[in-house]
Amino acid sequence: MLPWGHAHILWMALTFGSFIFASVLIWDLGANYAPLVSGILIGFFLANSVLLVIAGNAAGIAISLCLVAVWCFLRERFVPAGILCLALSLAIKPHDTALVWLYFLLAGGVHRKRAWQTLLATVALSLPAVLWVWHVSPHWIQELNSNILANAAHGAINDPGIASSGGHGVDMLISLQTVVSFFRDDPRIYNPVSYLICAPLLAVWAFVTLRSRLSPKLVWLALAAISALTMLPFYHRLYDVKLLLLTVPACAMLLAEGGLIGRLALVLNSVAFVLTGDLSWGIILGIINHMHVPTTRLSAQMVIAAQAFPVPLILLVLGVFYLWIYVQRCAIHDTPQPV
Repeated sequence: MLPWGHAHILWMALTFGSFIFASVLIWDLGANYAPLVSGILIGFFLANSVLLVIAGNAAGIAISLCLVAVWCFLRERFVPAGILCLALSLAIKPHDTALVWLYFLLAGGVHRKRAWQTLLATVALSLPAVLWVWHVSPHWIQELNSNILANAAHGAINDPGIASSGGHGVDMLISLQTVVSFFRDDPRIYNPVSYLICAPLLAVWAFVTLRSRLSPKLVWLALAAISALTMLPFYHRLYDVKLLLLTVPACAMLLAEGGLIGRLALVLNSVAFVLTGDLSWGIILGIINHMHVPTTRLSAQMVIAAQAFPVPLILLVLGVFYLWIYVQRCAIHDTPQPV
């Protein structure tokens, strides 16, 4: 609708402007416990989010809208705006933010009400567009499926395997398939194995959320765990990992409580933010490119492993850590206290 120059500047401003705004809101949530640490973590995360602008992917806007919605729901302020933001986020990139919506649905109480309202808003926003596309292109589902399969074929841009033409640069694939495919580059193997690893973790998270009583502190742990685990079962790239901002309030809360768990949370969050940072990977890949690695098949595989392993593995460790704390706290919280 607009000339390319104007549209391109407006899109970049909207992408990074919304992400900065959402980051300030997440800092507001973490500032209740550790304002300085929250600010440092978020500031570092922002500085390592250049890829959002460079790639121009809609993940920047979708994730920002999701973070705004979380703030609105948990602060109980501007709730209609939060419902609209989360609905738009789900419509734009459901595989990034659907599990955050699922948390509110499973948590019960007023959160479940917000989830149902969001779902209705999502349908209302999406259905006219879907019907219009169906009218102008009746075979769009088959064409979309063909496009996805072509891009995920062996050696294609979305192939998580070693031979991928676009999976291991700065804009890398980060799902667990990139690790499993290193040992067996066959989708009949790496997809089921990835699902078998992630499914029990997600099932435990959902079961505990459904059975536990609402508590402000448990919310942070639940959202922290799911923000990391969301990235692992299915296709995601490095710009999608900006959802990890939801780990900051949980990290700040545990750190404010003191003890080994708080220090461990800070260490894991810091390592995760470094290993998922755009500038960090720009530096790491620059170092790898300037290394004189022998041109053998094994050395080439080791270089790819050095690029493909760190992000999925730190996401898995971070997700399991917060899930473990979440399960423990839910068990304590739901234990009947003696009168």
